[in-house]
Amino acid sequence: MSDARSGKVIVISGPSGVGKTSLYKKVLESVKDKLDFSISVTTRTPRADEKEGADYLFISNDEFKKRAARGEFAEWAEVHGNFYGTPKSEIERILTSGKSVLLDLDVQGAMKIRDSYPDAKLIYILPPSFEVLERRLYGRNTDDDETRHIRMQNAVSEMKYVSKYHIRIVNDDFDKALALLSEAVGKLIAGDESWIEYL
Repeated sequence: MSDARSGKVIVISGPSGVGKTSLYKKVLESVKDKLDFSISVTTRTPRADEKEGADYLFISNDEFKKRAARGEFAEWAEVHGNFYGTPKSEIERILTSGKSVLLDLDVQGAMKIRDSYPDAKLIYILPPSFEVLERRLYGRNTDDDETRHIRMQNAVSEMKYVSKYHIRIVNDDFDKALALLSEAVGKLIAGDESWIEYL
C-alpha cells in the first residue's frame, strides 16, 4: 500500500492514561496544514467529552463485523472488550490530500499498519513508571475498577512491543514530552529520518 505520495503514515501508541491523546491533539493543532488525524471506528460507548466523527465513529458490534468482513479496515482489533478499526478509506483520503496521517493505535494495530505500510513510523509514549500510570488511570474517573485493572494488565503486556517502535518518549513532564513529540513529528513530516533508530 506504500507509494510515492509525499504524506507519511505516523502511528502513536501508549497505554491508557499515559497522556498520548492530550499530546497528539496539541501537536495536531500546531501542524494541521501538514498532518491530519485518522478517525478510528469503535464499538465502545463514547466518553462524555468525545464527539462522533471528531474522536471516533461509534458503531454497533454487528456493523463493525460487517465492515471487517468486507475488508474495509487497514487494521482492526479487539481491545478491552471492544472493537477498534482504522478505515482504509480514511488513510487514503488523508494521504491523497498531500498531508501526513496520524493514527492513535494500540500495539496490535501498530504492527498491522507497519505490515500494510512498511514506511510507517511508530512512536510510543511511555509512562515514567507503572505506579504513575496507575495514579493517572484512577484520576481520570472514566472507568470502573475492573476496566482500570484490565487497562493496567494491557499496559504491562504492551511493554513487550516497545522495542519495535522507532521513537520512544517518556511522558514524565507534559511540556517536555510535547516538545519532543512535536520535534519528532515535524522531522518525520519534513522527510528527515536520519536520526531515527531503524529496526
